[in-house]
Amino acid sequence: MAFYGSTSTNPLTPLAATNTASLDIEVADPPTDSISSIAFAPQADFLAVGSWDSSVRVYEIGGAGQSQGKAILQHGAPVLSVCWNRDGKVFSGGADGAGRMLDLAAGQTIQVAQHDAPIKVVKWVDVPGAGVLVTGSWDKTIKYWDLRQSNPVATVNLPERCYSFDLQFPLMVVGTAGQGIQIYDINNLKTPYKTIESPLHAQTRVVKCFRPAGFAIGSVEGRVGIEHAEDKDRGANFTFKCHRRDVAPNSNVKEHISTVFPVNDISFHPVHETMSTAGSDGTISIWDKDSRSRLKVFDNAGAPIVSTAFNHDGRILAYAVAYDWYKGHMGMVPDHPNKVMLHACKDEEVARKSGPPRTSSQGAR
Repeated sequence: MAFYGSTSTNPLTPLAATNTASLDIEVADPPTDSISSIAFAPQADFLAVGSWDSSVRVYEIGGAGQSQGKAILQHGAPVLSVCWNRDGKVFSGGADGAGRMLDLAAGQTIQVAQHDAPIKVVKWVDVPGAGVLVTGSWDKTIKYWDLRQSNPVATVNLPERCYSFDLQFPLMVVGTAGQGIQIYDINNLKTPYKTIESPLHAQTRVVKCFRPAGFAIGSVEGRVGIEHAEDKDRGANFTFKCHRRDVAPNSNVKEHISTVFPVNDISFHPVHETMSTAGSDGTISIWDKDSRSRLKVFDNAGAPIVSTAFNHDGRILAYAVAYDWYKGHMGMVPDHPNKVMLHACKDEEVARKSGPPRTSSQGAR
């Protein structure tokens, strides 16, 4: 683990008066290769950033928006996911199949998990009486790790590779290759509570849980699904299109054309419970899923947005602008943007609409 001390000097204050992405604040000293995952600490404004340069960088975000690097953890391979626990420890999963922990207070790093294939997602969950690290891998397993033991305390065998998962006790939802969705009660991991096929028509890119007992799914086809675990709530399920760029008919294009972009990430606001979607089109949209409406669309960042995270009180939305490889190696051009930006959230951007849910709205279907 190494420490570094560069600080960004741009103040965050002007963001209170504008929505433009041009005035969002860039975090100092970004990784040297594509960013894969970002996550805020649950109780303080520390931001972890994982990258394909095999590093995890931790930044402290000041009240005026300044950022200062606090630590760097090196993996043996690209880092695919990062998360925190409530004690301020950072966890990461890499393409080397290793899960690692960075203890900022002690200045130590240790390996705490191992899979037979890359770890795609790491999450921390607080369960009654303890907390455990949960890791999902392309080896078709999800493993639960008690940090006091060297072996997993539970292993969930999946029918396919884990592409994404999320949990809010006692619900865990896993998106696998082949458009499968596995729903688990964390209190009983031996068998899935329910197995369904994704309501979307293409590969799952991201799954995020919301209360009570629901989850959102984003896919590579520019579409999001809102689902509920209980059959009694099935009437509240719906899908909608997003992150698409329309080209109107003209002299060169005879028919209406819509370019479709992957939905790379979904984040829920910790106070208002509205959600953001981020796409390869370079935009972020804020949605009120209950009224089925879009509250805001951000200015285009000029490159794919690969990961997003609200801070603990929802005042800041961090987003990573980087290449997401959806166009393959041909899309990785020299000087491609690779940065983390900070946006100061205003209530009119992220607060849900009042009144009963509507049956239809822009983007809903």
